[in-house]
Amino acid sequence: MRLPKTPSLRLDGRRALVTGAGRGIGLAAAAALAEAGAHVTLVARSAAEIEDAATAIRAAGGAADALTLDVLDVVAARNAIAAAEPFDVLVNNAGTNRPKPFTDVTLDDYDAVMDLNLRSAFFVAQAVAMRLVAAGQAGSIINISSQMGHVGGANRTIYCASKWGMEGMTKAMAIDLATHRIRVNTVCPTFIETPLTRPFFQDAAFKANVLSRIKLGRIGQVEDLMGAILFLAGDAAGLMTGSSIVVDGGWTAE
Repeated sequence: MRLPKTPSLRLDGRRALVTGAGRGIGLAAAAALAEAGAHVTLVARSAAEIEDAATAIRAAGGAADALTLDVLDVVAARNAIAAAEPFDVLVNNAGTNRPKPFTDVTLDDYDAVMDLNLRSAFFVAQAVAMRLVAAGQAGSIINISSQMGHVGGANRTIYCASKWGMEGMTKAMAIDLATHRIRVNTVCPTFIETPLTRPFFQDAAFKANVLSRIKLGRIGQVEDLMGAILFLAGDAAGLMTGSSIVVDGGWTAE
């Protein structure tokens, strides 16, 4: 009897691009992909952070380089990606949040969140996909979304709008790119402890409310996302596209 063989989670010989890679979820994604054998290009505006991160990945035996780039500059991002060898994997992670009551949101708040979370993610993915299509290569695009792309949240109207938009964008991208063997999925975390979110947890009432909604009873850590990202990047997720992995500790279960 011939037994089926589990697809490998290894990414040897593949190239990965991670945006917002200097810290938090982006850094964890880069570390996971490099540990699995991918050559990782870390992208962020902060040159020192991504240089340090790339150095740490290399010191751990991985392959990594740094690309200082502001993904809000769509033309610069498109040109940089077009000039590089095709990336087999994209982790579209750069993002931000400005939590405010709906009636307090300003035009600047709206533009800042939507431009980074949705507009830049759209055009980075487009540039990576165009490069793959031109080269005739398969690939995996992983958009870092949120549980807030599946539910609503107090003081998060713009953020929810951006992540619900990302969920819809991902499904449509998956349909358009399927014939090119490019898969597109999202990872949707609950509240993860990162430099971006850590200040929120200094508010005891806010932290208690978050913990009351996470059924597993703890704030997420970046390590909780690394397996999901690695799974979507490689062959084990070969029939998965246009879908989401919700890593929320049970928040959206009720």
